[in-house]
Amino acid sequence: MGYPIASDVTLSTAAYTKTANLVTGRNQFLPKGTITIIARGSAIGMRCSFIVGGVAIVDDLVIPYFGASGGLDSSVHVVANQAIAGGVAEFYLRNTTSGTLTTDYTVIFTPTK
Repeated sequence: MGYPIASDVTLSTAAYTKTANLVTGRNQFLPKGTITIIARGSAIGMRCSFIVGGVAIVDDLVIPYFGASGGLDSSVHVVANQAIAGGVAEFYLRNTTSGTLTTDYTVIFTPTK
């Protein structure tokens, strides 16, 4: 069973900006396992990056799901699901539009047994 290492609802990102690292504290240091990124932007134009141990697992990937109502669905809004070797985790969102957008996201880590 995995556990969330980063999550937020309606995280606001200003026009043409990138967030700071959204994985903080003890959740940054991950052993070997699997990472699942679930995300949905309020409109098209949000991108995400996930880096572990200096290796880009997801590099400026478009979040293909968007909508202003409803909840985040882990069976529908999966942006990436990838095995990782472990290391320091970093997760960023980037807004490529001329307006402020919001994003619902959860990053889930499942350790390897």
